[in-house]
Amino acid sequence: MQGGFFSGQLLIAMPGISDPRFERALILVCAHDDQHAMGVAVNRPVDGLTFPDLLARLDIKSSIVLPPDLVLMGGPVERERGFVVHTADYMGEHSLDVGEGLALTATREVLVAIANRNHQPRRSFLALGYAGWGAGQLEDEIKDNVWLTCQPDDDLVFGADYDRKWSLALAKIGVDPDRLSAFAGRA
Repeated sequence: MQGGFFSGQLLIAMPGISDPRFERALILVCAHDDQHAMGVAVNRPVDGLTFPDLLARLDIKSSIVLPPDLVLMGGPVERERGFVVHTADYMGEHSLDVGEGLALTATREVLVAIANRNHQPRRSFLALGYAGWGAGQLEDEIKDNVWLTCQPDDDLVFGADYDRKWSLALAKIGVDPDRLSAFAGRA
């Protein structure tokens, strides 16, 4: 956490989260300041939609054979808009440095770069939509035990084991998911 903000961190949804859209969610915080926070889920694949399929729909020709990576549902806000989370070895004109060696680009340029090995990032995924919070909202949710946080790593962010990412993130911070409760207390 830099300067009191969570950019570059992963949010791990606690059991009993009041919004079912975030049950067992693992969200990479891409931007966070005193006015807002924005992140994308890293463990919610869109059934049957692959990255090559989406490129074909956008009429982006690929000069290489792309793996059939699944497109992810990044969150409930602007679900028709795409966001590419990628390693910071690729930084386009409109890329946002997320921290922890990660970046976010929401323009067509990164899709073309990935499809053509035009200085493509080492790792990436495409998410549709994002999760957003207003001023102080994310901080309040963390205080209210809605989210835990952890440092990202390549497997948690880019790995394809979507069903286990949530529990793997908990294990990374030493938490057994079977011992978590949906109820929080104060001492």
